[in-house]
Amino acid sequence: MVEKSVSVLIELIRGIGHHVNDGLQRLGFAARFFAMVLVYSGQSFRRLHLTIREIYFCGFQSLLIILVSGLFIGMVLGMQGYETLQRYGSSEALGVLVALSLTRELGPVVAALLFASRAGSAITAEIGLMKATEQLTAMDMMAVNPIARVVAPRFWGGVISMPLLAALFSAVGVFGGYLIGVVFIGVDEGAFWSQMQGSVDFRFDVWNGVVKSFVFGVAVSLIAVFEGYDAIPTAEGVSGSIKRTVVNSALAILALDFVLTSFMFRGL
Repeated sequence: MVEKSVSVLIELIRGIGHHVNDGLQRLGFAARFFAMVLVYSGQSFRRLHLTIREIYFCGFQSLLIILVSGLFIGMVLGMQGYETLQRYGSSEALGVLVALSLTRELGPVVAALLFASRAGSAITAEIGLMKATEQLTAMDMMAVNPIARVVAPRFWGGVISMPLLAALFSAVGVFGGYLIGVVFIGVDEGAFWSQMQGSVDFRFDVWNGVVKSFVFGVAVSLIAVFEGYDAIPTAEGVSGSIKRTVVNSALAILALDFVLTSFMFRGL
């Protein structure tokens, strides 16, 4: 009985060590892959139309879900915020609540999650399918660097698009809060905008949100291109890479949000 328990414990430790070792190897490969993307970005920017095409794909084609989601989240914030502030006689501060919630947290985080679900998964699927159909191998045989030709434009397209999408998300969310608070509920319009302008600081609120969205864009874009490039060249392997892109991107966004928020609040 004791020997059986010891053998089970040894197998458990061995399994944990195997997973940790695989995770460290994968992390090292991802870091080397990121360095290669940065090195070959110069070659990619020489074909600027490739990056512009990816900005259109990642940014413009994600506008619908970003704008609609931002509008409804702003409206929900307006309703919930008004109910809460009214208990304390501070309903005129509704604009401050909506603006700070969106610029500091909800705008960058929710926009990044939507971006990972829509654009990140599509990027992984594209690169993974190119690997499964041996298009990347064919590029190597023709002396065309697949990282410079395929990976880097998609990476920078996502990095550039993410802050713009987050800004639009926050702007439309503020407009949604205005619709609910001022137009439908009847909060004073002057107080809504004046208190928002007086309380929202560009450096500590707006700029911090921009920094967050940029970091999220780098993380999500890197995860998307890496999972696609590292996908097993089968239908099941590409499907697993898409799943890992969405899951790992969501976890990375939430973890980075906590880290960045702690540093930003410490700087206040």
